[in-house]
Amino acid sequence: MKVLVLGGTGMVGSHFMNSYKSEGAETYGLARNSASSRMAAIQDDSIIRCDILERDALMKVMKDLKPDVVIHMAAQAFNGDSWNLEYVTHQTNYIGTLNVLYCVREAVPEAKVLLACSSAEYGNIKEEDCPLKEERLLLPHTPYGVSKAGVENLGRQYALNYGMKVFLPRMFIHVGTGHPPATAIQNFARQLALIKAGKLPPEIHVGNLTTYRDYIDVRDGVSAMRLLLDKGNPGEPYNICNGEAVQIREILDMLVEISGTNAEVISDKKLFRVADEPLLLGDDTKIKALGYKRKYSMQQTLEDVYHDWESRI
Repeated sequence: MKVLVLGGTGMVGSHFMNSYKSEGAETYGLARNSASSRMAAIQDDSIIRCDILERDALMKVMKDLKPDVVIHMAAQAFNGDSWNLEYVTHQTNYIGTLNVLYCVREAVPEAKVLLACSSAEYGNIKEEDCPLKEERLLLPHTPYGVSKAGVENLGRQYALNYGMKVFLPRMFIHVGTGHPPATAIQNFARQLALIKAGKLPPEIHVGNLTTYRDYIDVRDGVSAMRLLLDKGNPGEPYNICNGEAVQIREILDMLVEISGTNAEVISDKKLFRVADEPLLLGDDTKIKALGYKRKYSMQQTLEDVYHDWESRI
């Protein structure tokens, strides 16, 4: 089996690559070029440098490689950033996905394609709406959520119109190592690691701590999505979640305890979002029916994330 992971150097993409490589699959990643990658003394032969917005270059990759499985994780992936990167978010996520689907259709129409969809598609929900089921009406209210609703609809269209094997995981918040400090948990862990190392004063700056989210360890998420590829129905959305909501304040308290610091918590208006759902909780019935079982506890996940940041600062 030959696997191509778009966004192969990102958090979820890199875990997909590790998962397939560990089983001996011929695995390649696709990533945009950058100054640091060009300057590396030893290049990673499994990483192909290509931007999904360059359709001709992407088509050449698909025709040359002829993958059996395409994992599409390349995106502007941060909900909060999408307010300041609105055009980039829609262009990268929607037009980029259109390019991916078109190139697969032309070059390897029998390949399985997994598109990174998102719980942000559900929009501003009420507590009584939870747990969220896949058949619920999508009412996204952030640029990122709107872009991902477009991604999902493109995937469904290609599955219905062209008979392509397009799989649609609605990913709730994935947490794991190798992630930039662009989400609350990663930002907390980074600050605490710097405080522990004496590189920051014992103050941790935070945004809204009242929200509840359904978090999933990236390793569990990859396992769930691989089950979806093996046993799920193309063109049909599946929540990738644990069916359990945890308040972000509790997450912060756990990280502070793991770090062994006594940081003062300071509310920072710059870290509050324009729109922030009070609760985001998914129904995991469909993915569980495929055989998904949670392996990593929140405590294990947070310990790994914190120690990852300790090794990176």
